Amino acid sequence: MAAAQTTPDITTLDPVTVYGRSLDMVGEATSASQGQVGASELSQRPFLRRGEILEVVPGVVITQHSGSGKANQYFLRGFNLDHGTDFAVTVEGMPVNMRTHGHGQGYADLNFIIPELVQSVSYQKGVSFAENGDFSSAGGAQFKFVDSLPRAFVKTELGEDNYARFVAAESIRSGKTATTTVGVEASYYDGPWDNPENGRRFNGFAHHVWTVGDCDFALTALGYSSEWDSTDQVPQRAIDTGVIGRFGTLNPTDGGDSERSSLSFDVNRRGVDSTTALNLYAIYSRLDLYSDFTYFLNDPVNGDQFNQRDERGILGGSLTQAWNPELAGLRTETKVGLQTRSDFIDVGLFNTNNRDRISTVRDDNVRETSGGLFAETSIYATDWLRVQPGVRADAYHFDVDSDLDANSGTANDALVSPKLNIVLGPWAKTEFYLNAGYGFHSNDARGTTITLDPADGVTPVDKVDPLARSHGAEIGVRTATVPGLVSTLSVWALELDSELVFVGDAGATEANGKTRRVGAEWANFYHVNEWLAFDADAALTRANYMSDAGGGGNVGRHIPGSIETVLTGGAIVTLPGGWFGTLRARYFGPQPLIEDNSVEAPSSLTFNAAVGWKNKDWEITLTVLNLLDRANNDIAYYYESQLATEGAPVADIHLHPAEPRTFRLAVTRRF
Repeated sequence: MAAAQTTPDITTLDPVTVYGRSLDMVGEATSASQGQVGASELSQRPFLRRGEILEVVPGVVITQHSGSGKANQYFLRGFNLDHGTDFAVTVEGMPVNMRTHGHGQGYADLNFIIPELVQSVSYQKGVSFAENGDFSSAGGAQFKFVDSLPRAFVKTELGEDNYARFVAAESIRSGKTATTTVGVEASYYDGPWDNPENGRRFNGFAHHVWTVGDCDFALTALGYSSEWDSTDQVPQRAIDTGVIGRFGTLNPTDGGDSERSSLSFDVNRRGVDSTTALNLYAIYSRLDLYSDFTYFLNDPVNGDQFNQRDERGILGGSLTQAWNPELAGLRTETKVGLQTRSDFIDVGLFNTNNRDRISTVRDDNVRETSGGLFAETSIYATDWLRVQPGVRADAYHFDVDSDLDANSGTANDALVSPKLNIVLGPWAKTEFYLNAGYGFHSNDARGTTITLDPADGVTPVDKVDPLARSHGAEIGVRTATVPGLVSTLSVWALELDSELVFVGDAGATEANGKTRRVGAEWANFYHVNEWLAFDADAALTRANYMSDAGGGGNVGRHIPGSIETVLTGGAIVTLPGGWFGTLRARYFGPQPLIEDNSVEAPSSLTFNAAVGWKNKDWEITLTVLNLLDRANNDIAYYYESQLATEGAPVADIHLHPAEPRTFRLAVTRRF
């Protein structure tokens, strides 16, 4: 009789928490402006908006100029990135940036992410990373979801201005190697606006991971939908003269609705000395947005509200191979990859009144296809010298079918982008970096085939180059010599050959000239002891056009909207008995609003705080956003508009105020 089999005892290890950016990455990173943030810091940061997750990247500023249901405004390294141009974001390998988008090139909406299910955020800045392609001149970030939750949870949040949010998630284990994690989120918010936002959001999440032999598999399904009424930026004169209050609107019918769904499949095969990774994805995205920035400037009868519509399907994927060949007796690490993406886009711009369409500016069907090849090799020349040459090649095809035949057509472009990273060290847990490379962003496909202004159908318009080249260099240092302290310092420069972009708000192209940005960044994370951690970051940038004609012919070399000073910092306290707290500060300096810098947007300083208590099963957190109730502006622009009572256009600052002090209480139950 066979002996009875016994099941070995399972040993449960105490959880290990990696605080903030305490991973020093010495011996792994190839630049000083590269890092990773774990779930522990994400869970302890107070966020007003979903997109503010990206403020864990040193130097990044996230704001908003209208309703919370659309993509945020991004600022980094002297770029007003609008909604994502020149900052590439991926989630589980899927691109977030939308090219040839109705509301702006590179539109990156993160509202589909449930923050409690994010495992980590990795980031890189600059153009020296071969794996990063389109939209990555300023940098890029990659989101990774949790594969498994230690316990199921239900979270309820309530706050001022009719804020309510519910989140629930659970991991279900099947067999020895498979786990399915599911989650749902629903929220409502009116905001402080005189015209309530009436913002409704729903998110769904399903992530199944399993292992067969030496292969790890993952299947991820995401869904998101939202509706909102928005308060867009308003002219300063309307506030000053009492036409509206600071939180008022000049068009209460502005707003929109959006949805996104996706399915991705990942395979990672582990070999003896190699790894193969396959990622495939399918995405559906839709946005209907109603905005009014100029009021009665263009149409004194119906007003200037317009509708931007974008609906698309995306198919794409990547295949990468990494291995460790020996080269001339030297240890090396090599990675090559193929990336491909096709967008099938229905995009339009319409004049509206109270959300009713009254005319069409342009209506297009676009197919945009791209393919990219990249390769990089790390050569360990000595114990203290690592050299990483790299290169990527990209090819694009644009096919535009416009309602105005003269603006239909096809375009093609390709470029090769060499990269080079040199790492010296480590010595006493300190490394030095030299980085250089070329990058690019694609322009809106409609701008590559346009010949006539769609507003009148007769005025000639210049086409844009399909791909806008960038090139830059960086020197930096990373040290973890002091126990618990990780500090990085980098000095960098970046030039763009052209910032030619298609302006979705106007339905036409705008020609801007060459730009140069130089800057320095100092990032620090100090895990003092078991109960206290600090971070403090500073980013300084000088951003200019390279000629007075750079800004569309305006005199002056300042780049409107470029933030040149960003200071952020915070403390995390974890005390015995389950008590915890965090305090954060964010400062960004004044920004030029016109090329000669005769008009500036003011600086902004915001404090956020949270305090709470938790045990094994319960967690209670009180969050205070804009702790000092400062009357900051989220964003400001300078342009002409015309109110109903005015007989001529008026050039003015148009601002979107930051939200006042806001209290929110969250209760979490774990099972």
